[in-house]
Amino acid sequence: MIDIPRAAANFRFFAGAILHHQDMSTVIDRTNSINYVVSQPIGVAGLISPWNLPIYLLTWKICPAIAVGNTCVCKPSEFTSLSAFLLCEIMKDAGVPAGVVNVVFGTGPSAGQPLLDHPDVPILSFTGGTATGKIVAMAAAKQFKKVSLELGGKNPNIIFADADLEKCISVSLRSSFANQGEICLCGERMYVQSSIYESFVQRFVKETEEWAVGDPSDEGINMGALVSEVHLEKVLAVVQKARDIGATVYGGERLTLEGRCAGGYFMSPCVITGLSQDCSVVQEEIFGPVVTIIPFETEDEVIGLANDVRYGLSATVWTENVGVANRVSLALDVGTVWVNCWLNRDLRVPFGGQKHSGLGREGG
Repeated sequence: MIDIPRAAANFRFFAGAILHHQDMSTVIDRTNSINYVVSQPIGVAGLISPWNLPIYLLTWKICPAIAVGNTCVCKPSEFTSLSAFLLCEIMKDAGVPAGVVNVVFGTGPSAGQPLLDHPDVPILSFTGGTATGKIVAMAAAKQFKKVSLELGGKNPNIIFADADLEKCISVSLRSSFANQGEICLCGERMYVQSSIYESFVQRFVKETEEWAVGDPSDEGINMGALVSEVHLEKVLAVVQKARDIGATVYGGERLTLEGRCAGGYFMSPCVITGLSQDCSVVQEEIFGPVVTIIPFETEDEVIGLANDVRYGLSATVWTENVGVANRVSLALDVGTVWVNCWLNRDLRVPFGGQKHSGLGREGG
């Protein structure tokens, strides 16, 4: 329920935004001259998109590129090639001229690397893992290409004692487990103020256990399968590591379905408590339906905990105190902070991460 509606919204937004673009001019009285800025297309944009939201994130790159007059060569993930192929058919039917949007299919080394290295591709946009982002950045640096990188996240979800818990728990279920947790903006780290920690964990775990897993085409299903066997095994290994070091683990089991989804890569959503801040389960991106919950006492403490990872993509803050919301939001070293909500995106606002979560901004 995210991918296709957001893809359509991308086309609508950028089609309208370009109609209102204005360049700046200034008058210098003392020299009786005018300075003006001219925005011009840069050429061919190399656009590399991931598998987790294959249409939404690919169109998020295509739409602004062609709106300002560029052409583009797109390299979608090899795990979601069909989605990109169907998008090509839609754009062709819509009348996009041949050669404006081009898509190459293949793996990173076979299709992505040539795009990075080609001298006639002066600008690159990449969304994906931090390790691959380093490869893209190094390739761009060799030819001084313009580059935008939207990379991994280990986003904190900070819950103060005065939060509206009904709304907080409802939204936090989505921010934890939407799209099987395979969204870079999901809140994998939950920090809950100590005075409500025990009751919050009890309520959140109960709601998590009712989060329905199954065939996503069935009514009432909240969560489908993970992307692949390899990724499922990686996520389950993280859960097992938490068990091995003595954490309390709720859920996180592999599930076997019957019928159309037999053999699919399903697991139950997982909540983990009892971990220390320096544990790798807390520090490293999981990219699955797994969240950790850690208590905190004070505002300063939770700011330190939230910033104590190498990522800085986004954060969520839950409080009814406007002063707390503003202070904490400004102190968090992330690109986007949501207060009492999650994933409320305005495409007029620049988007991107801090630290190992990326370079540059898109949108805006």
